[in-house]
Amino acid sequence: MLEDLTWPEAGARAAAGAILAVAVGATEQHGPHLPLSTDTDVAVELCARLAAVRPEVLVGPAIPYGASGEHAGFPGTLSIGQAALELLIVELCRSATETFDRILLVNWHGGNIEPLRRAKDLLRTESRDVRVYLPRFHGDAHAGRSETALQLALAPDRVRTDSAATGDTRPLAELLPLLRAGGVRAVSANGVLGDPAGATAVEGAALLEHLTSDLIDRTRLWWPVASPERTGT
Repeated sequence: MLEDLTWPEAGARAAAGAILAVAVGATEQHGPHLPLSTDTDVAVELCARLAAVRPEVLVGPAIPYGASGEHAGFPGTLSIGQAALELLIVELCRSATETFDRILLVNWHGGNIEPLRRAKDLLRTESRDVRVYLPRFHGDAHAGRSETALQLALAPDRVRTDSAATGDTRPLAELLPLLRAGGVRAVSANGVLGDPAGATAVEGAALLEHLTSDLIDRTRLWWPVASPERTGT
């Protein structure tokens, strides 16, 4: 973890070719049964799992706020909006690339995707090696079976199983126009897009394994490091 190091230690890791991985999550409602930190929790876990198999990876502090405007109206949601998130990512990576040649942003919130892509595109025009991991898996959209299973695998004591209830189960493609017009409140009174029924920790562990393998596979061309010496940015 980057925050556990001193500056000379961080410099030594960077000189040895370390990749800085930063989890990008959110603080937003996840139905009546999952904690507000769910998106951040999953992104942090993926960074930790990557670092466990790739010693080149150094995990930086997570970004726990995202573009969560579609969850407005649910108490506890804290959104900084797309423009602020994009600027935060740009300035953070500009600073980070003064130390590290390569930055990996691991995202778990759909509302962050567009600002992350715009930030990455700008940073790469500045010759900064910044990449974004966007997970790919089959599952429901929000706080349903998939995310409930993930939290059961990560921290079962934080899942309020007695409060879990079905939300709007229509396909996301059908819901998107309604979500863009009125947010999640317009389609789901309890904030769930999907059905958490049947979720298990075993299922969540299997999904975490799949996501970890996908993350490793999609970053594999970064390894091995061509040279142990930094080339600058």
